[in-house]
Amino acid sequence: MALPAARAKFRSPLFGVSIFEEISYLLCALGDGHLLNFVLNTSNGELTDRKKVSLGTQPIALRTFSSKNATHVFAASDRPTVIYSSNKKLLYSNVNLKEVSYMCPFNSAAFPDSLAIAKEGELTIGTIDDIQKLHIRSIPLGEHARRICHQEQTRTFAICSLKYNQSSVEDSEMHFIRLLDDQTFEFISTYPLDQFECGCSILSCSFSDDSNVYYCVGTAYVMPEENEPTKGRILVFAVEDGKLQLIAEKETKGAVYSLNAFNGKLLAAINQKIQLYKWMLRDDGSRELQSECGHHGHILALYVQTRGDFIVVGDLMKSISLLIYKHEEGAIEERARDYNANWMSAVEILDDDIYLGAENNFNLFTVRKNSEGATDEERGRLEVVGEYHLGEFVNRFRHGSLVMRLPDSDVGQIPTVIFGTVNGVIGVIASLPHEQYAFLEMLQTNLRKIIKGVGGLSHEQWRSFYNEKKTVDAKNFLDGDLIESFLDLSRNRMEEISKAMNVPVDELMKRVEELTRLH
Repeated sequence: MALPAARAKFRSPLFGVSIFEEISYLLCALGDGHLLNFVLNTSNGELTDRKKVSLGTQPIALRTFSSKNATHVFAASDRPTVIYSSNKKLLYSNVNLKEVSYMCPFNSAAFPDSLAIAKEGELTIGTIDDIQKLHIRSIPLGEHARRICHQEQTRTFAICSLKYNQSSVEDSEMHFIRLLDDQTFEFISTYPLDQFECGCSILSCSFSDDSNVYYCVGTAYVMPEENEPTKGRILVFAVEDGKLQLIAEKETKGAVYSLNAFNGKLLAAINQKIQLYKWMLRDDGSRELQSECGHHGHILALYVQTRGDFIVVGDLMKSISLLIYKHEEGAIEERARDYNANWMSAVEILDDDIYLGAENNFNLFTVRKNSEGATDEERGRLEVVGEYHLGEFVNRFRHGSLVMRLPDSDVGQIPTVIFGTVNGVIGVIASLPHEQYAFLEMLQTNLRKIIKGVGGLSHEQWRSFYNEKKTVDAKNFLDGDLIESFLDLSRNRMEEISKAMNVPVDELMKRVEELTRLH
């Protein structure tokens, strides 16, 4: 008895050896979307420095190509990625394409140094100009986008936009809620706001007892004769057949500065008040927002973040306060506050006990909930545990990462927060383990002795927390830019720091290079 001959119908490259910056790597693609890479010693075949990264959920096909005289690898999958090397480190950049089946280099007179990319029912020929900017794409809107939100279920973005009308005698503003396709970025639906009404906040969420997903928009009527808005609306939209459909609206007595999904309900910051709304079903089958409870006591509640039953509020003038929602009583109460007079520009929750804030003097600070305090007074005070001068006006924090995380790497487990500033800066704040923080703090101290600031300015003085009331040295914050500048030092300078710290140069380089993978 003989088995029938087996012939290959299709062959896909799942592994291969590639040389990046004179270092040989073995890349192995797995059927579940994971990629393994090893450093290969070509003299004895030894594999070291194993790393594993998830590039999607489907099998990966690997193909080498060249760009600007450098070798790169294209990983075709449901989340196509380009693998490249910078400063002798493997990096990964997402490609702005949907699922890719295969890629091969393509070169002709009409399309020099191009790539042919195949996906279901489509063949694309294109070029990759700058590998490190694969994930950056500018979309001209023709108007000013003030808020943005993504809804994965409907594959759309919703933005609150502002357009100046210069056709009339007096310049006027028109405000809209725009719906964009998240792949083509084309406007697919528009909801115009009323005269003098502008969008202040936007959120994608769902409610208890309702499986649908909604866009919620908070607005304010900015009247010329008013110092602060006294009227606003909360608009609840559903995306139906690619169009924005207004499902419910709720008038408010002020500007809706912030919206948060909260225990299947909607939490809103409206002028001086925090207000919680339930999503109710009327007798006729329609839906409405119904007020459940609220909390007064703020100057202007501008920024709100939530975690479980806790609510962190960033106030215009009264720094950070911590509120708690009590289910049984149906009430929101203040648990603790920071009594410093910080004018807040953004807040975020780092973990159950630590909260991050940015204020208008370009400083960052962290406060800690004192649950173990012996008295009510101690438990009611948020303790300042970190202070740092960033030199930028932060207007948004968001949990997340700008790079792929390597599960096998120590830094892959470090939580990060992204921040954006009014000057267009995007930065990363990482919460380091104590041992790593202590090590890097010692490195930073030694770097300050070696690297002098521009014009002889003191780095220590520049990073000191400063406002009109106090100036204090930075604490519990490190300057990642300064630490990473270690890699740019001459070998002699590196050895000088190595000797002072009693740590080998190679170990220092490895620790700092690992840190660069956070961004």
